[in-house]
Amino acid sequence: MPSHSQNPVIYTPASSLTTSGGQTEGMIRQSALVKLTQNICASRMIAKPHTASAVHHHGDQDTVVFAHNGRGVIVSEGGEKRVEVEEGGFALIPAYAEHQEVNEGDEDVVWAIIRAPGDEPVVVNLEGGWGSS
Repeated sequence: MPSHSQNPVIYTPASSLTTSGGQTEGMIRQSALVKLTQNICASRMIAKPHTASAVHHHGDQDTVVFAHNGRGVIVSEGGEKRVEVEEGGFALIPAYAEHQEVNEGDEDVVWAIIRAPGDEPVVVNLEGGWGSS
């Protein structure tokens, strides 16, 4: 017998994802695995064609992005740096890094988002834009 408790595996079907967090027109953020453990959470972000999120950061949460569908761009460093995230690729957005997600294409971009620490995603939209956090 293990010396520590055995917690069950938790599954969230796509059909039960719910809209959550700070929203930007054209960007749909959906909770997938939230408030289940203090250490990590997961969500899905859908960027509609020709949209951009508000400039924002995720507080003390490091963020891993997995590009499930489409090709998107993460803009950072005051709008000066662009990282293209192709389908199947990963990106790391460090805690407090100001950034913006952009879909310049004609198809939806779908990303799986994993954040830690924390039991739910933190999204801090920066009304004043770059450098206002």
